[in-house]
Amino acid sequence: MSDAKSTVLQSLNTELVSSFPRVLIAEDDAMSRKILQSWLENWGYRVTVAENGALAWNIVQCEDSPELLILDWVMPEIDGIELCRKIRDREHSPYQYILLATARNEKQDLVRGLEAGADDYLTKPLDRSELRARLRVGERILTLQRDLIRAREDVRFQATHDALTGIWNRGTILELLQREQERAARTQSATGILMLDLDHFKQVNDTYGHLSGDEVLHEVAQRISQAVRSYDLVARYGGEEFLIVLPGCREDQILGCAEQVRSAIASTPVVVHNSEIPVTVSIGATVAAGGATAEMDIVAVADAALYQAKNSGRNRTVLSDAGWQISPVSLHPPERVREAGRANVA
Repeated sequence: MSDAKSTVLQSLNTELVSSFPRVLIAEDDAMSRKILQSWLENWGYRVTVAENGALAWNIVQCEDSPELLILDWVMPEIDGIELCRKIRDREHSPYQYILLATARNEKQDLVRGLEAGADDYLTKPLDRSELRARLRVGERILTLQRDLIRAREDVRFQATHDALTGIWNRGTILELLQREQERAARTQSATGILMLDLDHFKQVNDTYGHLSGDEVLHEVAQRISQAVRSYDLVARYGGEEFLIVLPGCREDQILGCAEQVRSAIASTPVVVHNSEIPVTVSIGATVAAGGATAEMDIVAVADAALYQAKNSGRNRTVLSDAGWQISPVSLHPPERVREAGRANVA
């Protein structure tokens, strides 16, 4: 799914949740339950009902449970007070706003209900106008929560993704590579690494301008993401360099993966402001077994192979042998490499 499409779907989902809030009614009296449901549905709410506290507890534990809860104090199996406590004791996000409904009207009952975790209190028989007003208060609180969650996620995205291309940034991909190496060690599998560099990218900036160069980088990132598997990891490593982490990729597979990426980029010029800009990439590839090898050492092997690809004529892949070794002082890439170009994939 493209970034733009994902953003549109997220926006539509947010609008849907805001326009049609979900409410859980936990009420053991059938007539009261039916009246409440009728009121709420007429007001545009999406309603889920439970006839006792145990059923309500099962519903609120679901991943997509309602955010607004109307709980009767007196219910079979689990009463409203106990249900409030159980909801507040669990670690759950987002927050669920609780209205506690009861015929009790003593001050100590009000205090007891609020201390149990209720956000607001309704006295039976329920007044239709008062209920709607208190639900709107709950909606305002939940809207504020959604805004805070959205802001938090925006900050998190900016911290882990490249601002220009929208893919992972350098710091994050190195952390993900480390985790993948740890997973590969547990499963005794291998991890493929592709280091890409756009060929003659300075000429693109000099000829078409830096804004056009930015468009090229963004388009290349999209083509890479579409050419790899859904669980492969793609990052802008810096400037015009990209890094791809291929979990579970063996040495006999990596050249095929690299050729898919190289071909996806080189096969069609990038169109920017009515200009067709031909783009090719040089790729350095390596496969690392899961283990204690530092992620920077693994990247250095792929980087050394990348420079051999550029020195060999560009628009091709150079694969480092699986037998590369790391010394404590410096990296020693293999003497022999295998090359894959436009028409020859080993």
